[in-house]
Amino acid sequence: MKNIGNCPPTFLILGVLFLFCISHVRSDASDHRYKEGDAVPLYANKVGPFHNPSETYRYFDLPFYHVKEKKEALGEVLNGDRLVSAPYKLNFRDEKDSSVVCKRKLSKDDVAIFRKAVDKDYYFQMYYDDLPIWGFIGKVDKEGKSDPSEYKYFLYKHIQFDVLYNKDRVIEISARMDPHSLVDLTEDKEVDAEFMYTVKWKETETPFEKRMEKYSMSSSLPHHLEIHWFSIINSCVTVLLLTGFLATILMRVLKNDFIKYGQDEEAADDQEETGWKYIHGDVFRFPKYKSLFAAALGSGTQLFTLTVFIFMLALVGVFYPYNRGALFTALVVIYALTSGIAGYTATSFYCQLEGKNWVRNLLLTGCLFCGPLFLTFCFLNTVAIAYSATAALPFGTIVVIVLIWTLVTSPLLVLGGIAGKNSKAEFQAPCRTTKYPREIPPLPWYRSAIPQMAMAGFLPFSAIYIELYYIFASVWGHRIYTIYSILFIVFIILLIVTAFITVALTYFQLAAEDHEWWWR
Repeated sequence: MKNIGNCPPTFLILGVLFLFCISHVRSDASDHRYKEGDAVPLYANKVGPFHNPSETYRYFDLPFYHVKEKKEALGEVLNGDRLVSAPYKLNFRDEKDSSVVCKRKLSKDDVAIFRKAVDKDYYFQMYYDDLPIWGFIGKVDKEGKSDPSEYKYFLYKHIQFDVLYNKDRVIEISARMDPHSLVDLTEDKEVDAEFMYTVKWKETETPFEKRMEKYSMSSSLPHHLEIHWFSIINSCVTVLLLTGFLATILMRVLKNDFIKYGQDEEAADDQEETGWKYIHGDVFRFPKYKSLFAAALGSGTQLFTLTVFIFMLALVGVFYPYNRGALFTALVVIYALTSGIAGYTATSFYCQLEGKNWVRNLLLTGCLFCGPLFLTFCFLNTVAIAYSATAALPFGTIVVIVLIWTLVTSPLLVLGGIAGKNSKAEFQAPCRTTKYPREIPPLPWYRSAIPQMAMAGFLPFSAIYIELYYIFASVWGHRIYTIYSILFIVFIILLIVTAFITVALTYFQLAAEDHEWWWR
């Protein structure tokens, strides 16, 4: 694997440059500068129940008014964004007071749809000059009523936009619903609705460069930071304990073993060999299913490289809050461009293990991660289509992803595989492997694969579980995760803990005369 640097880095450099060009998904007015009266892009995105942020639907799935869809970038579609032109006209520094958007007669079916949405606490999300806006579509009046059949349901019909600006730039926007301007949805009957909006402008001293800070401040509040630093200190203590533990093993146990085996060769020959010395002729016997093993190693190397590149982009500020789809775009593009690393690593190692069918190994490498991912996607996309959720990918987006996989990922995988096959690297074991494998002695239950996997996973998990909580809260909740520097520190600690625990458990496995250590 030392020849991995032979893979041409040009693709990666071009890919990262390409990524910087496309990751900043912007509004139509890309410079964000406006003159008085200029149209500022306002897009309605999606609606959904507040208690389940991952369940979202298209804005026009609710019977509001006719809207025009916006062409979206790949990352926006993968992120579940479905932008449509909102009917409100919020021209720069143009104030409006109770302007009518439209008048509509809501049918019985429309009333039932809105009532169901209000009952589930639906909210809407919009983007104004790339700034997110949220608001609830209605409210349920439960005051003094214990029986749900007595609840009253109301739809908000008047929205007020409060916009802050600095010279020729939009800095902040918020939406407030008028609690006195309501449409009663309680009964199944046709109702007339007149939707209105008000726009108020106010000047601020906040510079344009800091307009996104209010969205990232929530994850940087002092009490949150204390929790993150506590997590890091806890992880560092784990690393120190493991370091001391390993130092004890390597400096005392192994030293004693070497002294015992090196004192007198004749005496050593007379004694019955025990522990890792007993199986020195079996340790470097090639693993079973070596093609699958090499494919897993190649895919893992690619995913590790992908993670490092994502961290690099995060640390330089590409993934700022609500940069729609930037992370998904980065994942797709970098994964495609790093497939050569998977092909090179897998095929090179497979040939070192004296594998003959390197083409089959290359195909296995290409499908090992993408295959299960594709099957999972098919299931989830089918469910999303059945429920008309925004998580469902349009056919055009699926075609684009298939083309990226066919025209970029696969050729680079093949090129990496050819380079790996021609690397001529040889597996050089420090000792000769015997012809026949030794029998592994009966071992206690806790030394079998499953308990050892659980033990090996517990310490790394304990080092990262607090960060995992915040990440999951941002993926399936309303939190925003922006502290990538702390996440990177935790990632480094995770690597160290994983490496240390692997060394320790592998030593114990070999000391128990179990020479099948490769897959562990």
